[in-house]
Amino acid sequence: MPEILLDIKNIIYTYGDYRALDKVDFAVAAGEFVAIAGRNGSGKTTLTRLAMSLIKPTGGHIYFQGENTATMTPADMSRSIGYVFQNPDRQIFQGTVEKEVAYGPEQLGFSPDTVKEAVRQALNMTGLTELAGNFPRTLSRGQKQKVAIASAIAMRPQVLILDEPTSGQDPWEAQSLMDLLTKLNTQGITIILVTHDMEIISQYTARAVVLEQGHKVFDGTPAELFNGNQPIKKWGLVPPAAVALRQELGSLARQDESNLSDLLGCLLKQRSEYNA
Repeated sequence: MPEILLDIKNIIYTYGDYRALDKVDFAVAAGEFVAIAGRNGSGKTTLTRLAMSLIKPTGGHIYFQGENTATMTPADMSRSIGYVFQNPDRQIFQGTVEKEVAYGPEQLGFSPDTVKEAVRQALNMTGLTELAGNFPRTLSRGQKQKVAIASAIAMRPQVLILDEPTSGQDPWEAQSLMDLLTKLNTQGITIILVTHDMEIISQYTARAVVLEQGHKVFDGTPAELFNGNQPIKKWGLVPPAAVALRQELGSLARQDESNLSDLLGCLLKQRSEYNA
């Protein structure tokens, strides 16, 4: 059985009198590709910030590899968990892509040779090698997001948390980014993806956790989430196009079946009356 890396136990978090998370409980095992979904304000980003110790829970506990993170700092967590913000400009501040990617490993105390190799590998994995000398802020939104991911994986984390990484990107950039995350996952990095994009959940992730008004309301596979038995519209989620089409065709088929049954009943009644 895979090792439990991140174990979230009955987490409560309040902003003043507002309870943003209310007894949320779930665990993430090594090698998983998990989506955290929910409408705006459901508590998704708050949950990931808690996981990184950027903020501390009002109640409950978070464990990483069995160790309580209550006394851990964001710097402590960054040794094991990479965090990519929704807006990559929030975490890019070096003069070149190469320097940006090297910053994290340097802060963690990697040796110069280890930093150099970590940067080389991260740039190669993200397809940014040819852009190593570029000023990051001149890049496209998708390229900036890859710089942020390269910066995270250069620190060699076990887990990568990404907050709405495809927002503001065109479909080609979004697909390229998701293909990259899939590759990283197959190479052993656990992925936790915060997203409102149900197409991405259905195509790329193996598990979805849905939050609604601070509560966990679903935890299962995308197939279970979109099988028509879950109140996803109530949770503010829009089903993937293929799922919506399948459900609509199923509805039409049921209507046609009902109409056919009524027609057959009329014909049988007419035949009975004629034979009489």
